[in-house]
This record gives sequence, C-alpha cells and structure tokens, in this order.
Amino acid sequence: MQAFEGTSLEWNKIVSKLPSPHLLQTWEWSQVKANYGWERSPFIWKDGEKIAAAAMILKRRIPIRGFAARLSILYIPKGPLMDWDNESLRNRVLDDLQTFAKQPGPIFLKLDPDVVLGMGVPGEPDSVEDKTGQSVMAGFKQRGWRYSSDQIQFRNTILIDLHPTQEELLARMKQKTRYNVRLASKKGVSIRVGKIDDLVSLYKLYAETSVRDGFVIRDEAYYQTVWKTFMDSSSPTCEPLIAIVEGDPVAAIFVFYFANRAYYLYGMSSAVHREKMATYLLQWEAIKRAKLAGCKEYDLWGAPEAFNESDSMWGVFRFKKGLGGRVIRTLGAWDFTSKPLIYNLYSEVLPRVLGFMRTRGMSHTKQNIGR
Repeated sequence: MQAFEGTSLEWNKIVSKLPSPHLLQTWEWSQVKANYGWERSPFIWKDGEKIAAAAMILKRRIPIRGFAARLSILYIPKGPLMDWDNESLRNRVLDDLQTFAKQPGPIFLKLDPDVVLGMGVPGEPDSVEDKTGQSVMAGFKQRGWRYSSDQIQFRNTILIDLHPTQEELLARMKQKTRYNVRLASKKGVSIRVGKIDDLVSLYKLYAETSVRDGFVIRDEAYYQTVWKTFMDSSSPTCEPLIAIVEGDPVAAIFVFYFANRAYYLYGMSSAVHREKMATYLLQWEAIKRAKLAGCKEYDLWGAPEAFNESDSMWGVFRFKKGLGGRVIRTLGAWDFTSKPLIYNLYSEVLPRVLGFMRTRGMSHTKQNIGR
C-alpha cells in the first residue's frame, strides 16, 4: 500500500483501467467531498510494475472533547477497486486497510465496493447468486467486519446493457414503458441538453420534487458544486437533460459518464404536465446518448433493500425496472473498527443526529421554495 503521487488525470486513468471502475472513486468526486469537510488520500497497490488495486480514502475528523486523539471516520466509496476474485490480492489489500484503520484517530473504516452478491430479484426465475460475492462476504465476517447500519450508497441497483441496438433496447422495455416513451413524443415533449445557466432553476425543480415526494436533499451549494465540478470535466463528466413542454422545463435528469458506464444520479420533475410522461422520454434519451457515447452500461442508481411493496423505493423501482434493466445486488457497506466501544456509541448517536438533520433539511427546503 503506497500513497499515490500523481495528477488527477493520472489517477482517473488508473481507476478506469481497474476492474469495476466507479464514478465515486474518481478524483472529481473526492474534490467535491474535499469542499465539504473530507480529506482525501489516494492509495495504490502494485504487483511488480503493474498497479493491481487502488482506493480513494476519505477522512472526516470528529473532534470530541476529552479524547487525546482527534477522532475521525474513514470511507472508501464504491471501493477499493481490484480483482476481487484474486484472493491473495484481496487479503493483501484488506490487511493493509485494517492496519491503516488501527491508527489512533479513526473510529472505523467503511467501504462499499461494487462486489456483486447476485443478480435478479430474489425468488424470481432469473435470480442467481454470485460465488465470488458470497466468498467475499464470508471473508469480511471472518475478519470481524460488520455490516453497516449506515448504508450511505444504495446497496442494489439496476443496470441496462447498452450493447443491443436501439430497437432491441426498446423491445426489452415493459410494454407500458415503451408506450409512455412514444406517448411523450406525441404529446409534444422535447429534450434538450442543459447548460451551466440552467443549474439554478434545476435545483429549484429538484427541491420541489423532494418536498412533494418526501425525500431530503442538501442545500443548493452542494449540488451546484457537484454539477459544476463534473460538467467542467471531460472525463468523468455529466450533463443535465431537460424535458420541455410548451417552452417550459417540466422534468430533468443528470447523467454522469465514466469508464464506459453512464449513471443516473439525480432526477426531478414538476407537478404540471405529468400526464405527458416526460420522465419516460428523458430516460430513453439518456439511454440513446449513453450508447452513442460508447457506454456499455447505464446504471439507474438505486433499487430497494427489500424487494417488496412496503419498501419506500417500490414505486421508483417499478419505473426503473420497466426500462428493461436487470437488478444487481451488491455487498453493501461494511465497517471495520479497532475501537468497538467508541464505534458502538457513535452508531447509537448517529441515527438521532441524522434524524434531526433530515427534519431540519426538509424544513429548510420548504422555506427555499416558498412553502
């Protein structure tokens, strides 16, 4: 394990060539986090002259009165990146990370790599389990890692394979989804690529969506930082797609691109003209643009933890599933700690703090949009 000493472009090139490269391991994502209290530390592992693994470790300090050391938490979003089938490399990387986490400051190290546990919805005919993922999970348990009560990223997602032709991609959609895509075009919905000048109005639309649908978002400055950071970059990058009806924006999505994969991270819509099905046409446009850009997969970013109608994501899940992708179930977030007493205390307090912050955040968002 050695510290990476190179440029942002060199780091992204390294990440892009490792197995299962991910947007959240890019330099740009760490730059966003660096603006909000996180310190970044990129590390690599070599096999001879070849780089075999990499991890962008984020650290956030938590000064607590009465402790000699300044406590912190460590997080590797969607990493480390490596061939998880390679057991010797896997053990070497995890050994090093555990040693790193045993320093005086860190309370715990959290990671949530894109290690696949299985594909398809459990119980359905196309559901299969992945032997490597099951082996990795067993290894984590043997090492004393804990399945985290704080799953920062979605554990499961839906991936659309972009190798088929446009006609085949349409045919793979659910009949109702395909119908709504065509209906939106007939109803006069058009799609344009957004620009930096659109970001203020798009945040207002996002805030409106969050209040209507009951989910909490951050303040405008955070999203402006994310969107501008990636829009100003060539790889990784992102673009907003905006649905227009009668000259007015009624819905939008932000699509991110990195290492032959497109990601749907943010979506927003107005309460007006919903019958025109603009969100369906937006996703179809995103699929076509991702394929044209050379992407092999389109990640719809998020599926339920529990695949039943009681899950809060069920309605969104049905919409995404209709686009013709396949459910991918991953390992989720796991924590390693050498300070179990402090970790347990932190784990008990955190949900209360997050609950307070969510309530305050929703109230703040409502004030911003005049409600």
